[in-house]
Amino acid sequence: MVSNESGEQVDGNIMDNGIDDATKLEEPAGLQPGQGEYITGTFQPRVNASTRRNPFNDANNMISAGGIGTRTSTNSTSTPSHTPPTSEEITSALNTYERAFFPGQPKSLSGIALRAFLLGLSLAGSVALTTYLLYNANPLWRAPFFLASLSLFHFLEFYTTALTNSPGARVSSFLLSSNGSAYNIAHGTAFAELLLSHLFLPQSILPHPIHTLLLLTGLILITIGQSTRTLAMLHAGSNFSHIVSHTKKSSHELVTTGIYSILRHPSYFGFFWWGIGTQLVCGNVVCLVGYAVVLWRFFERRIGGEEKLLVNFFGDEYVQFRARTRVGIPFIN
Repeated sequence: MVSNESGEQVDGNIMDNGIDDATKLEEPAGLQPGQGEYITGTFQPRVNASTRRNPFNDANNMISAGGIGTRTSTNSTSTPSHTPPTSEEITSALNTYERAFFPGQPKSLSGIALRAFLLGLSLAGSVALTTYLLYNANPLWRAPFFLASLSLFHFLEFYTTALTNSPGARVSSFLLSSNGSAYNIAHGTAFAELLLSHLFLPQSILPHPIHTLLLLTGLILITIGQSTRTLAMLHAGSNFSHIVSHTKKSSHELVTTGIYSILRHPSYFGFFWWGIGTQLVCGNVVCLVGYAVVLWRFFERRIGGEEKLLVNFFGDEYVQFRARTRVGIPFIN
């Protein structure tokens, strides 16, 4: 996986542009008015405004670093490559940064809180209903169990991102709607098939041993799939992103340790087998085949395109990494 986030340490005390009359030097001769200014007691040529740092990035980096940093000493005779942003620019940048957390924005705190609350409520209610139906030997327990699996999956998508890659966490990290309509239609169809099967075929047509084996296989696949995907996200940390990067940044790093030493796309492996497992537990025949075909085609294309980018990013390093690892999805090398 590759990193989509980077950080840099900003120059300390960037708002201190005052002139110390006791230490300032004489203005060099031969300069036109407005061509220079006093900075920390030394006259420096003024840098064209077009070369100034982006104030939003300065504000973002200051916040990420926990403050404006500490003063760093500089050679009084050296010429700075950038002019520090003004206090008005910093204030504007901070306001822009804060607006990202307002309602309706990508990192809306109210949106995150609401989704987390609803997913928690759904998970708790589904687990309780699943337990009740199982206790009463009602085969319809599979419906709330499926809902519980979905609730846990989407909560963990955001939680692991926020835990290990905080700058990348946003409302879309829940993956509730960012996967497109086909994703939601697939899950809705699975629920519909489950309920229709219960209505018209309340008893399994398979022999009891085979039915039990398929059920246990589904539960195992769900556990392995969810655990693998979550572990992969935790291990990759800031190197994990839900969005494929098409350009290599200086912070991009190839992760080859931990679970990545065995599977080079463990998050894809996890989701594929998690999806298959849910349909085995639900007892869905049509959706089992549908999930398998659609997920395989999606990951076959996704992995193929992504690995071309990774070869361009890392060259022979990735070629060797690919040769000693596997994908873990049938017929995808």
